[in-house]
Amino acid sequence: MTSPPIALTVGEPAGIGPEIACKAWAALKGELPFFLIADPAHLPAGARHVVISDPAEAGAAMPRGLPVLAHDFPGPARPGAPDPAQAQGVIDVIARAVALVQSGAAGAVCTNPIHKKALKDGAGFAYPGHTEFLAALGGVDRVVMMLASAELRVVPATIHIPLSEVPGALTPDLLEQTIRITHAGLQRDFGLANPRIAIAGLNPHAGEGGAMGHEDAAIIAPVIARLAGEGMALSGPHSADTLFHAAARARYDAAIAMYHDQALIPIKTLDFDRGVNVTLGLPFIRTSPDHGTAFDIAGQGHANPASLIEALRMARRMALARASAGGRQT
Repeated sequence: MTSPPIALTVGEPAGIGPEIACKAWAALKGELPFFLIADPAHLPAGARHVVISDPAEAGAAMPRGLPVLAHDFPGPARPGAPDPAQAQGVIDVIARAVALVQSGAAGAVCTNPIHKKALKDGAGFAYPGHTEFLAALGGVDRVVMMLASAELRVVPATIHIPLSEVPGALTPDLLEQTIRITHAGLQRDFGLANPRIAIAGLNPHAGEGGAMGHEDAAIIAPVIARLAGEGMALSGPHSADTLFHAAARARYDAAIAMYHDQALIPIKTLDFDRGVNVTLGLPFIRTSPDHGTAFDIAGQGHANPASLIEALRMARRMALARASAGGRQT
C-alpha cells in the first residue's frame, strides 16, 4: 500500500521550521517521501535541497536533497525576528498544502509552527490559531486536538481557556462530540476497529460520589453511559491521578482529559521530545510537531527535529491506514 507524499508547511520562516525541515529530511530520506512548501531562500545556508514543480517528483528527489515546492515570499527571513510582511505567505502556504491534499496530490499535511501575532499584524489573520484556520479550510465546525506518542494518546476536551472556566465549558454536547470525533479518528486513521477510550473525571477522585464536585456524576458519567450503550468501548470517569501510569495506559488506546494541563502534563512527562499534535475531525490528515517557533534558538543550528520527525512518520502511518480502509481525503 502506498500513498502520495506528505506536504510539510514551512510555518513561520523566522522560526526553526526551515532548519528542522532540513534535519528531518536527513533522518527520513530513505524512509518516507515528503516535500516542503517554502521559499528556498529561507533554508539554512548550504542546505541540500531540490526544487520540484510537482509533488509527484518528491519521491525521486528525496535521495538528492530536501524536495522543495517553491513558494515566493517577499524578502529574506531573519531568524528570530518575525516580519509581518511574510505573514500572507505563511497563510498561503498552509492553504496550498490543504488544497494539494484535497486534490489527492499529497497524502497528508504536516505543519511547522506559526506565529499568530505576526500573522495578525501582517495579514489580519482572523483565526485564534492554526487549527481553526485548518477547520475553516476543511469546512468543518468542530475538531479535536490529540497529543500522541508511542507512550500515550490523549485528548483535552477543553483547551486554551482559564481553569476557572472549564466547569462551565464542559457541557454534555462538547464531551459527546469530543468522544465521537476521537472514536472515529482512531478507527479511520489509526486502524483500530473498536478503540478503547478512557475518560478522566474533572474533579479529584472523579468527584468521590459528589463530595468533591458534581460534574463527574451529573455531566460526564451520563454521556459515557449513553455512548457505551451504542457499542463504544468507553470507561470512566476515572480519577485522573491514576489514569496515566504504565499499567493503566495498557488498558486503553486513548484517554480523554477534561482540561489542557490534565492532558498535556502526562504526555510531556512521558515523551517530551517526540509528542505529536494531531487534529482529528478534519476531512484530511494533519499532524504537527508539539512545540512552537523557538525564536530564541532560530538560526543557531541546534534545534531538535525529533517532534517533526515523529509528526511526519505519524502522518505517513495515518495516510496509509486511511488508504487501506478506502478512506478519502475529501
